[in-house]
Amino acid sequence: GEPISVYKDLCGKVVILDFFTYCCINCIHLLPDLHALEHMHSDKDGLLIVGVHSAKFPNEKVLDNIKSAVLRYNITHPVVNDADACLWQELEVSCWPTLVILGPRGNMLFSLIGEGHKDKLFLYTSIALKYYKERGQIRDNKIGIKLYKDSLPPSPLLFPGKITVDHATNRLAVADTGHHRILVICKNGQIQYSIGGPNPGRKDGIFSEATFNSPQGVVMKNNVIYVADTENHLIRKIDLEAEKVSTVAGIGIQGTDREGGAAGEQQPISSPWDVALGTSGSEVQRDDILWIAMAGTHQIWALLLDSGKLPKKNELKKGTCLRFAGSGNEENRNNAYPHKAGFAQPSGLSLASEDPWSCLFVADSESSTVRTVSLKDGAVKHLVGGERDPMNLFAFGDVDGVGLSAKLQHPLGVAWDKKRNLLYVADSYNHKIKVVDPKTKSCTSLAGTGDTNDVFSSSFTESAFNEPGGLCVGENGRLLYVADTNNHQIKVMDLETRTVSVLPVLRSENAVVDGPFLVEKQKTVPKLPKSAPSIGLSTVTACPGQTLQFKLRLDLPSGAKLTEGVSSCWFVTAEGNEWLLQGQIPSGDIENISNQPTISLQIPGNCLSLTAVVSISVFLYYCSADSSACMMKGILFRQPLQITYTQPGCIDPVELRYVF
Repeated sequence: GEPISVYKDLCGKVVILDFFTYCCINCIHLLPDLHALEHMHSDKDGLLIVGVHSAKFPNEKVLDNIKSAVLRYNITHPVVNDADACLWQELEVSCWPTLVILGPRGNMLFSLIGEGHKDKLFLYTSIALKYYKERGQIRDNKIGIKLYKDSLPPSPLLFPGKITVDHATNRLAVADTGHHRILVICKNGQIQYSIGGPNPGRKDGIFSEATFNSPQGVVMKNNVIYVADTENHLIRKIDLEAEKVSTVAGIGIQGTDREGGAAGEQQPISSPWDVALGTSGSEVQRDDILWIAMAGTHQIWALLLDSGKLPKKNELKKGTCLRFAGSGNEENRNNAYPHKAGFAQPSGLSLASEDPWSCLFVADSESSTVRTVSLKDGAVKHLVGGERDPMNLFAFGDVDGVGLSAKLQHPLGVAWDKKRNLLYVADSYNHKIKVVDPKTKSCTSLAGTGDTNDVFSSSFTESAFNEPGGLCVGENGRLLYVADTNNHQIKVMDLETRTVSVLPVLRSENAVVDGPFLVEKQKTVPKLPKSAPSIGLSTVTACPGQTLQFKLRLDLPSGAKLTEGVSSCWFVTAEGNEWLLQGQIPSGDIENISNQPTISLQIPGNCLSLTAVVSISVFLYYCSADSSACMMKGILFRQPLQITYTQPGCIDPVELRYVF
């Protein structure tokens, strides 16, 4: 709301300054650690995190764009717009992200450079808070914070990241990233399915229970959608016929492996940003490879949807997930050998399987280039943008031209137009849609003024976009659909009449919209009777991402039956470790004693503690055999958990047995 002074407002606080720029994947990877730290220590405890946004790209210096990023990443601490890098230079910061920890007198204590230092960060913060508390130097005053998100008007879409079309049915699938859900939309804009949301989570299962976390890339064929579930570090599969969501790659924790080769569900991956379907070998088109833009490790990966071959590789088993191109170094390096090439946060993919192209087009966001990866030998080549020096990731601009003379600014999406042999590019930070002819390497602006004002115009040249993130070609090459991310819209560009319209996104009567509002509908846990037995269970060891199952096996006295009209029920709680239950189903009914429910609990990818106790309270209402007496009985099961980051084997379901 107003300026913050380190020496006045923050006096008596341990302050963490997070120097970041919102395009940077390493900065994005750090946010869950900061979020977890804020859960552990509040400003009342003496800790405050302040984001210092020192921009890499000119577009990132604009306050409104930073506001959009703060909303998109659900940042709830104050953020400073250090547009001229004054604080950056003053504290001699040299790379993104950098954390600087200050003591209660504004004294500099410690700094951490890069991502992956969660343990050090938590340890140092705890020690600093304890040290200064013991010396009476910590103040417990609250810092008044007003969140932008509280003033947002409701909208059917929130920061939609990517869009795809199923050519057989003309339906669209949209990653409604800010609402953490996937929408299947008819071409008139009517929502047919809404899967996930409104809160982030990581749960497979039926549509009404499944959850995602900031999904990005989507690709759809017939009744199957593959999703890059970015902040869960997973690839998910949506089956529209069975109305179920499953995980096909990733373990729910950010991976550091740059080679891969394991079966999908055992292979850790890192911030997948886009997906595209392709075919192995030179056979008939059978869409048996899922190509993945792995932004987190700066590589292109492949997931084998059936047994097959990748270029210059031996036969691979169905389900194998592995690196195809990119060394993992963040570079703009082209090379005939795919493993020696370097990408810089690849964020968009499109496939041109036909000759003479036979390649994947890649929007390589941090090098501000579009590159190609050959489907015949994996060679990585430059198409437009950037410059020759592979280490220079600052060669950006907004210039129409040919090859290297063309300049882009952080492009996030590409879409191949098979009919015209042209490639459309979402030049995100220039707020434009551009078109590239891969034959001549010419790159020209197609739509967008470059200004983000949302004054609507139907002409290509006068239309306005705001950081468009994804696009796809539909209606046999007539339409280009654009996810206009910061305008919270899907724009429809008619390539024949050269007009732009907004797709009206409408709820249909029978669509499940927004999934379960878990927080709002959560019941209060009733008090257990004093006579209720408490049963301690043996400790279970689990790792983040694993699902525990608790099977209720309760026996009533002979002849007794559940009372009709009164809900017998169960509740899961985790006192002091509420983070365990975020995005989970914390309660349910017991309708039939002969068919008792199984309770599922998925260990979050981001664990705030390595030990916890989960309590399962059960309340049974039943009548005796002759209905002469009805009673309520309760029981408490206490399940200690030990969290480990080494991969344990399968966990057998835990049986919760008791005879009343």
